[in-house]
Order: sequence, then structure tokens, then C-alpha cells
Amino acid sequence: MFFSINPKSAILSDVNIRLINCYSALKSRPDLVLRYLKEFSLLHSKENYYKIRSIKFSSFARSAAQFIYLNRTCFNGIYRENKSGIFNVPMGSKTSVLLSTDDFFAISEALSKAEILSSDFEEIIGKAGPGDLLFVDPPYTVRHNNNGFVKYNQKMFNWEDQVRLRDVAFQARSRGAMVIVTNADHDSIRDIYCEAENIDRLSRLSVIGGLGARRGSETELLITL
Repeated sequence: MFFSINPKSAILSDVNIRLINCYSALKSRPDLVLRYLKEFSLLHSKENYYKIRSIKFSSFARSAAQFIYLNRTCFNGIYRENKSGIFNVPMGSKTSVLLSTDDFFAISEALSKAEILSSDFEEIIGKAGPGDLLFVDPPYTVRHNNNGFVKYNQKMFNWEDQVRLRDVAFQARSRGAMVIVTNADHDSIRDIYCEAENIDRLSRLSVIGGLGARRGSETELLITL
């Protein structure tokens, strides 16, 4: 959404510090990130995937390249950590590390207009006021735990977090911010956002699933407060 709108100023925040560090590195040194990603591309193999996955790099730019490399070559582009906070997704079938659409310098230019933070959503949403646009895309947990990837999602974002998010989102709207929230297409989500201005159902393609039968068209909610 940020790159599509390309606003003059913005705050980007996520609790995943590795994602935020990747954005920060792309913002400040896109040349180094690209250089290291090219190195990983030349080395790409099953053996090197697991070797690169296991390393904790001290270089900020190399860690960012590692994050992108693993995202592009792991199973279905999933991000998952074990209880020790270590990325543990196995290698997938994709072999493309560098893409024809890559333009890290354009990404850096866009990110130069953004403040990049790793913070709980309540702190960031609390900054929004009149004229601001909030786009909120939380993990899709639901009350009845039947939305596919819920076991992992609940580890980092449980139902109490969903309710807390709802509350601070409505508070931001009361301060004059425009708020858009995406979430699971489930009655429990519709219930907690029953006072929203609009709740629209959108269709999207799902690419996550070990079996082809689990992939296909899915629906999610676009909620405007």
C-alpha cells in the first residue's frame, strides 16, 4: 500500500524487527543490499540455503539481503520463527533470487520519505490525527480459530490483540484520521467492527498451502472506519 500510494511522508511500522531492519537498509544503502543479494544468488543451492539461513550476519545490509533471499527461496514465501526466534522455514522450489522488477534505488527513494519503526501497533496508531490515513494489516486471527494459519498467527497476535486493535483504530477515527483495516472474512471480525462505515468482502488468490487443493481463491475483509 505504501509503495502504491507513494506518499510525501509516512510512518512504516511492524513488530518484526528483521523486516524493519530490511527496510532501513534498503533506505540507506540499496547498493550494498543489491550487491550481497547478487552474491547469495550466485551461491544458491540447497546446501547454501540452509547455510545462509543459519548465519547471524553483523552487517546491516547483508542481513537485509539475507532476509530478501530467504523470503524469495523459502517454502511459499512464509515467514516463521521457532520459539527461540530463529527463522526455520525450509527451502522451497523457487530458484529466482533476482527479479526483473527489482529496483532497489527506487525503493530507497520512496523509503527516504518514511520514518521506519518497530513498535507495537497501539503506539503508532496513537500518533494518527486529522488528515492522516492509517492502513492496518494485522495477522488474521479469529475467535473460533478456523482460518488456516491461525496457530502461528495466534502466537504473535491473539484475539485480545484483535480487540485492542479495534479499540485504538476507532479512537484514531474519532481524532479525525481515516482508517482502513484488512482482516479475515469471519463473523467474529464482522461483529467487533459492526460500527464501521463499510465492511467489504474482497477476493484474492491464496498461494500458501502444502497441497494444491488448499490453494485458490480466498476472501478477506476490507474495513473502512
